[in-house]
Amino acid sequence: MTGLWWLGIPLAPLLAMPLMWRWRDRVAPWLWLACVPAFLAALYPPASHSMAWLWPGATWGGDDLVTRAFLGFSALLWACASLYASQSERTHPRRRRFWTFWLITLSGNLLLIIAQDGVSFYVGFTLMSLCAYGLVVHTGGAEPRQAGRLYVQLAVLGEMFLYAALLVRIHEAGGALDFEAWQTAPLGIPTAILLLLGFGIKAGFWPLHIWLPQAHPAAPAAASAILSGAMIKAGILGLWRFMPQDDPLLADWSQWLFAIGLFSAFYGVVLGILQTRAKAALAYSSISQIGYLLIILSLSWNNPGTHELWVALLALYAVHHGLAKGALFMGAGLASRHRLSVGQWFLMLIPALAIAGLPLTSGGAVKTLLKGSLTETALGNWLPLITWGSFASALVLARALWLMKQKQGDQTTVSRRLTYPWAFLCCAPLLLPWVWDEMRTAMLASLTLYDAWSIILPLVVAGALIAIALGQGWTIPRALVPLPNPAIYASLWVKRLLQWRARGLMVITLDKTQWRQRERKWNRFWQQGTVAVSAWLLCFLLLLGWVW
Repeated sequence: MTGLWWLGIPLAPLLAMPLMWRWRDRVAPWLWLACVPAFLAALYPPASHSMAWLWPGATWGGDDLVTRAFLGFSALLWACASLYASQSERTHPRRRRFWTFWLITLSGNLLLIIAQDGVSFYVGFTLMSLCAYGLVVHTGGAEPRQAGRLYVQLAVLGEMFLYAALLVRIHEAGGALDFEAWQTAPLGIPTAILLLLGFGIKAGFWPLHIWLPQAHPAAPAAASAILSGAMIKAGILGLWRFMPQDDPLLADWSQWLFAIGLFSAFYGVVLGILQTRAKAALAYSSISQIGYLLIILSLSWNNPGTHELWVALLALYAVHHGLAKGALFMGAGLASRHRLSVGQWFLMLIPALAIAGLPLTSGGAVKTLLKGSLTETALGNWLPLITWGSFASALVLARALWLMKQKQGDQTTVSRRLTYPWAFLCCAPLLLPWVWDEMRTAMLASLTLYDAWSIILPLVVAGALIAIALGQGWTIPRALVPLPNPAIYASLWVKRLLQWRARGLMVITLDKTQWRQRERKWNRFWQQGTVAVSAWLLCFLLLLGWVW
């Protein structure tokens, strides 16, 4: 493959749009093929290619572990979700609009991953973030509109933060746009704050998570899988790309960021357990897991000179969580319409237990690698909380599965286009350690007696507590179920404020009689040879300028 292959990765979804518009229902089952160029580039990356004809410094490519891992799992997840959506949305009256937003969002997601300069990343990030609004509000109704309004308000706010950070970062790097130059350019305090706010809104860690629990339940299952599995990780990737790994400012802030990540990990669990809808519980679980990714970033900044270790851990964790959480959201969509069999519920358990850290899965491998890396840092005294994070994850995922079981649909037959991509993602946590050398090494390391026991014990305790709760019929206290959501009130206040401002600014009173008189005077003026006089005057001035 040549370097021009990178150009085809974001273009493939855009080129598929005319075909989709012309032959909507025939082409929809084959739109997953738009992800094939990205997946092949992840396996066999060609040399990076300069796109200077787009803008100065534009470069697409990347053969590093993070780029290949993010590109590979994103392409795989988008392909499976496309197959799933081709069946789940096949009768929706606005499916052409859905696929339009879907393909543009896919293009932006792939572009930001392969971008090697800040402007390309920003273009892809903006395409992905803003066009995902169409996916959130696709089903229609009051709840999707409310969730979409909150989402787009925060998306635009995040874009403003990122645009300002991009300009300042280019200035700090002496005008350079490529990420390689940014890794050696010192990071200023305003830039760091803008980047954390802009990318934090997309990533969804506390306290910038407020859009996430609203958008996931409102969006279709396939869109929720993409939002949680691939898109929120773009915020983590942006922090990794834009910020230098060995910057002293980040080293000073790393402990505070570690604390935010750790709080997010448990905050998401507590709020997730209180939910009454499966997709809302899964959304809070995503907030919890994003906390672990922020922990990995903070440990990398806290330990300069250990770049390769954290690169591997970041790539492994992102791939593991992206595929597992995509499977759970698609499973939630299945359960809401169909009555699943015992075998299908067993498949659903695999990604749930993997996220909780079960040995012999991708989750057990990355949790062991995280704990082993943490013990070698100055923050190793927080290891017990990381260990019992598996206990917390098991509780919130058990709550989500229980809600799916209680509110499953009545249809007994499930289409193969729904089952096959979902079942493949469910099996991915078992398959990944055997096809990826780095993950297989970490998985085998987790099988030692001490590591295996430290992983299994929290799961055993969680299982016992879940059994007691089911046996005793425990329920969520009614006082905790209708928790107030200040974000919704704030979103409505912004909406009303903008509407009031718009009404005050756009009301213009025109005197039609007066404007009609002025129009007639203007017409008479131009009928009296003014055009000819103006033309001769212009020629005279041009001649005078030429002679002079």
